[in-house]
Amino acid sequence: MNVHDKTGGTPGVSSVAKLMLEGKACDMPVRSGTIGPDVIDVAKLYKDTGCFTYDPGFTSTANCVSRITYIDGDAGVLLYRGYPIDQLAQDASFLETCYLLMHGELPTAEQYVKFKKTITNHTMVHEQMTKFFTGFRRDAHPMAVMVGVVGALSAFYHDSTDINDAHQRQIASHRMIAKMPTIAAMAYKYSIGQPFIYPRNDLDFASNFLQMCFAVPCEPYEINPVMSRALDRIFILHADHEQNASTSTVRLAGSSGANPFACVAAGIACLWGPAHGGANEAALQMLEEIGTVDRIPEYIAKAKDKNSGFRLMGFGHRVYKNYDPRAKVMQATCHEVLDALGKKNEPLLAVAMELERIALHDPYFIEKKLYPNIDFYSGITLKAMGFPTSMFTVLFAIARTVGWISQWREMIEDPEQRIGRPRQLYLGEPKRDFVKFDKRT
Repeated sequence: MNVHDKTGGTPGVSSVAKLMLEGKACDMPVRSGTIGPDVIDVAKLYKDTGCFTYDPGFTSTANCVSRITYIDGDAGVLLYRGYPIDQLAQDASFLETCYLLMHGELPTAEQYVKFKKTITNHTMVHEQMTKFFTGFRRDAHPMAVMVGVVGALSAFYHDSTDINDAHQRQIASHRMIAKMPTIAAMAYKYSIGQPFIYPRNDLDFASNFLQMCFAVPCEPYEINPVMSRALDRIFILHADHEQNASTSTVRLAGSSGANPFACVAAGIACLWGPAHGGANEAALQMLEEIGTVDRIPEYIAKAKDKNSGFRLMGFGHRVYKNYDPRAKVMQATCHEVLDALGKKNEPLLAVAMELERIALHDPYFIEKKLYPNIDFYSGITLKAMGFPTSMFTVLFAIARTVGWISQWREMIEDPEQRIGRPRQLYLGEPKRDFVKFDKRT
């Protein structure tokens, strides 16, 4: 394949790649983004050559144009609308970040007050929805409950399911961001046999979620500001992550014209997978398996032995080949929470801290860039805050809702987008004639 010179100013096209296949030539535009690698536009490849591309997992394929999130895994960079994740986590609130992801710019003071009020006024769910929860077994996984209840929102809010109406898209977006914590807290309360706690309009986003999860009707609940700020920061760190599996699921579902509630329910179902949103739960389970600090050398040796089949969960990342920028913030947040709760000496957390120390100093881990990732620290933090492991992915879903809904809106408003229809490399039987039942041997 050859790359030609510049194309004379075609928007987004920097050059042309020429593919020769059995005498057939195909000129494919090479499109450049603001930052990041160029992409070869293969949209006309089948028309010109009769061939498709083959890319399992779509790891070398850009499926859309986006202006929301940028990742450079080699450099350890994550930007929301151009802003570094560490700056946002340090200085912004989650709702500021939501506004940024949805609208492309940080809100003014006036815009923020209006946006915050709008989200706050949408936090309650229809009272009939409380009956949905009694249809689930008490021991149902909260993510199973989330998939069902979020999908059912479209049966209650008919005035925001017309995807061709910009105003309805806006209302649906606000409802999803506002109601997700309420539904998540209800799923948690149902699982432990406690009454639902209604949202309070006088609390900020994270504090409101904490009181819906941990308050009880018989006594007042005091918000710990360290816990509230830590949770708000966790939400910011998980708000979006480019075209990951669940985001791609939301976009693919949305490309068919499905309503936004159904699309987000599909995203939740995808997030539930252990290879995606369940990673922090897996990391904590690994710590429980190790159990005590004195057993760490045994597991470190297993991790270094490629024939052992054992992997240290919470280390390394598929995208980041450098230190995950979110992990640096999460690490500091983790230690803040442990200090505030006086839990630095608990056995399980002692195991985590020793593993962290080893990973940051052991040449084997440094050489292979197996740094502790965000899942390693978030699992420890959430456990210390009192959340059971079954709720870890639920909290991930609360945070990621704004990313899903922002990506969905961008897709709906993109004139280039069509219904998703991947192709395949078929390796099944060629055409053959049907043999009637009595003729088969």
